[in-house]
Amino acid sequence: MTLASCSRTAAITMSHAEVTAPPVTRHWVADRLRQDWSRLPAGDTLPMFRHPPEREPVPAAVLVPLVNRPVGVQVLLTQRTAHLNDHAGQISFPGGRVDAGDVDRIDTALREAEEETGLPRAKVEVLGFLPDYDIMTGFRVTPVVGWIEPPFPVAPDPFEVADIFEVPLEFFLDPANHRRHSRVVEDCTRHFYAMPWENRNIWGATAGMLHNLYRLLSHEG
Repeated sequence: MTLASCSRTAAITMSHAEVTAPPVTRHWVADRLRQDWSRLPAGDTLPMFRHPPEREPVPAAVLVPLVNRPVGVQVLLTQRTAHLNDHAGQISFPGGRVDAGDVDRIDTALREAEEETGLPRAKVEVLGFLPDYDIMTGFRVTPVVGWIEPPFPVAPDPFEVADIFEVPLEFFLDPANHRRHSRVVEDCTRHFYAMPWENRNIWGATAGMLHNLYRLLSHEG
């Protein structure tokens, strides 16, 4: 999953200023998520793929789980199993396509998270949303940000999930960890973020959503 430029792009920006935020609480995060995305200041831009108007994207949702640990807030992520047809072995948020029985995108994100990781939906307090994120495989993903107070059980689905792990939120709030890459595929230059953490490479759509989270949480205004 990568960001793409080609002829249809929208600007994603990144400030290189140091992030000095107050202690991260669920109320602080929820307040930042209520900001008007379109009013965030522009800086260096990185093109982001958008589906053309004539294409009907497949609706999907992911849960962006923020875990309130004593050592600091952590972001819960999964590593997909190596045998899957799509994005095998990649780092991702728990989530998937909207089912007919889902009430809304929150319902989709919580259902998928419980199916993939065993995280009970009752343990998740929904704080808000990140901007919808288009990916070239045809999906339009709604990232649902949730707050989780430990303890909570996890039971990864062995077919889809190879591992569940956590990364400190402060790692993603440091723009020095947002590495920018591009590659040419079928005469189209595709731009994407990568955020290597220890022995894992967080990149593509997951890194792009984390960059959007960084933008909203780091903006003073």
